[in-house]
Amino acid sequence: MEEGTFKERYLSGEIPFEEIDRYVSRWNNSDDPRTLAQYLGLNAEEEDVWIDVSDEVLQDMLDSQKK
Repeated sequence: MEEGTFKERYLSGEIPFEEIDRYVSRWNNSDDPRTLAQYLGLNAEEEDVWIDVSDEVLQDMLDSQKK
């Protein structure tokens, strides 16, 4: 079963933001050919904010996209 990306599942309210750490660990321990950002479902802007600024700012960005 193909589960949604972190971003899809977070935006749908399925998982808390802190699950991002579990996704990163899972990606680190996999041979997934996608980049980490692709694996998480983040676009370039979201990835930049996450890496260059903080988890909190990424969370704010994603929260602004929630329905």
